[in-house]
This record gives sequence, C-alpha cells and structure tokens, in this order.
Amino acid sequence: MRSSDRITRLAAFTLMVGAAGLSPGPGAAGLSPDPGAADQVTAAPRRVVSMNLCTDQLAMLVAGTGQLLSISDLSRDPRSSAMVDAAAAYPTHHGRAEEIYLMQPDLVIAGSFTARASVDMLKRLGIPVAVFDPADSLTDVADRLKQMGEVLHQQDRAETLIAQFEARLATFQTEIASHPRAAIYHANGYTAGDKTLASQILTTAGLANIAGEVGFSDAGFLPLEVLAMAQPDTVITSRPYPGGSRSEEIMEHPVIETLRRARPEAAMTDSDWVCGTPYVLQAIDDMVDLRRDLQGATR
Repeated sequence: MRSSDRITRLAAFTLMVGAAGLSPGPGAAGLSPDPGAADQVTAAPRRVVSMNLCTDQLAMLVAGTGQLLSISDLSRDPRSSAMVDAAAAYPTHHGRAEEIYLMQPDLVIAGSFTARASVDMLKRLGIPVAVFDPADSLTDVADRLKQMGEVLHQQDRAETLIAQFEARLATFQTEIASHPRAAIYHANGYTAGDKTLASQILTTAGLANIAGEVGFSDAGFLPLEVLAMAQPDTVITSRPYPGGSRSEEIMEHPVIETLRRARPEAAMTDSDWVCGTPYVLQAIDDMVDLRRDLQGATR
C-alpha cells in the first residue's frame, strides 16, 4: 500500500472513530460474533485477518491460496506457536483496530478473549467478525476445524483435516494396563483440571491427571503442599521462558525436584499444548513416551 493511500485511510479511520453513534456498515450483516454466524455468509471471504494465536493456526491450515491476509505476531513465537515456519509466509499485526482496518479485510477472525476493544471497534466500523471459543477438549479440535472451514468457505479442506486428525487420534485408543499418575505444574503452581484440553492429552496418552483427585475440574492454582501430599509418579512442567521470573521459581523447588526424579526432563512443549489444533497429537505422542518410560522404570 502506498504511503499516501495509508495516510488517507488512516485519516478516514480517525474520522469514523470520532463520529458519534457509529453503526455497522453493509458488511456487518454477513457475520456477527456468534460462532454459527458463518452460515449467513453467501460469498467466500477473500481478505481474511486473524487476531488470535489459535485462529491463526487454524486459518493457516484451512485457508485457500491467497485467502489469509495477515495473522497475529504471536504466530511467529516458537514458544507459543506450533506453526512458526508456516507463519513466516504471512504479514503479522499487533491486534490494533487501526492497523487491521487499514488492511481492508472482508473478514476478521478472533478468539473469544481477543482484545475486546479492538474487536468491538472493528465491528462498529462494519467489518465482519467471526469469534472462536478456545478448545477445552479433543472433540473441540474437530469442531474448531469445521467452524473455520465454514467461515472461510473451505469445508472440503476442513473435512480432510478432521478425517486425518480423527484417524491419528484413534491410534491412541489402545488398552493400557496401568496409568501412571501425573501432575501438570506451571508457573505460580498453575495446573489443568479434568475438564481441560491438557488433561485430555494426558488421559489419551495413558496418564492419570492427579488434579481431579485433589478437586480440580478446571484450571487453577495447586498449592505445593497439596502436590507433595498427592505423590504423583511424575510432575510435568512447562519450559521456562528466558530470563528470571519469580513465578517460575516454584518449578525449581526441592519438592518438585524430588517428585521429578523418575523423569527429570518431563516437560511439555507449550506450542503443541496451547491451542486446539491437530498439533495436539504431537503432545500426546510426547506423553506416550513419558508413560512408557515411567512404566519401564517401575518394572
């Protein structure tokens, strides 16, 4: 985009923001923040911008050639994104309404917790927005792929990915004689309860998540004392970020070191666990290896 065009559009954006009582433009009738709103769209969007790390990855998997215009800058962070290499092919943004508006998208895809001020402003400016909830289960992975296929009008591509995902997932459904007990333990003692995607990754790999035993159904903060009393077979921590962090120091506590003796290097690769995409299969693979190591150590 030429500099003069950008300045003109930015001026137009500023005037629109300053105007009182903005109402949705013609494009807003096509999509609303409802996940099912894609059913109302009659033409496939050609200029799509994704604002969320997880929708970035779903869109990169499902979108047709040239359909995806820009993704969030988080998609290039190897600590969070499982698709860093693919993300390098797309321009990125920082989630600000003005920069996304200047791209002139005909569809914006956001997560339900994505920068609400930016999402609300884009909707007021008449830009269609489709909102995706986070995945809380392995079933949600297929559901989110289907939803992305619908909003992008790429149903065939989505169905192919779903079939591949479900076929690979089915290979993990084998009879397991014993289930080593594992605890997920992040910075500040954050853990994942039974009703989370992380817990389903563990159970699919044949590990028992101790969070359910101590009363956690959702994510929450597990006191170190409770973890010590639960005596799991292993503790799975996240990989620390570079630099110092008090919140991460708890993962180096002597209690954690003692509990991790069976598999000191047991750690999750955050990029495979964060989003409900087919990359969770790699996380399950890693946990299957951990289970086998633990079972071998106890024979």
